[in-house]
Amino acid sequence: MVNFESLIDELKNKKIRLSHQRLKVLEYLTTNYNHPTADQIYNGLHDEVPTLSKTTVYNTLNSLIDAGLVRAISIEDNEVRYDINTHNHGHFKCESCKNIFDFDIDIDSFEANQLYGFEINDKNVFFKGTCKSCIINNKK
Repeated sequence: MVNFESLIDELKNKKIRLSHQRLKVLEYLTTNYNHPTADQIYNGLHDEVPTLSKTTVYNTLNSLIDAGLVRAISIEDNEVRYDINTHNHGHFKCESCKNIFDFDIDIDSFEANQLYGFEINDKNVFFKGTCKSCIINNKK
């Protein structure tokens, strides 16, 4: 779990302005561990922050990514989701309920000898399938 207060401290340390809208996006991410899309964040906050625009959501997410506080993950070609957990871990997307689950994995233990001399900026492990809940519910 990521602590909202510690993220605010990190924003201050990185000299990133703490606008109301930026803080609401960050708060949304710390209370919704479902790897939301920008549209989901916008729709989830729009009633509470009616002045919020999709452009502001995207700009805020990009600022948080640049600050290293959020990761963008692309499990599907046409869908970018945002993860407040920036530590190395894997993702599993259920093809039935569409939920995304985190799982621990030692990504650094994978050897990529064929990439010797390359600069690797990001490592991701993605699995797709059916989650336990959907398997159980489909057997009923």
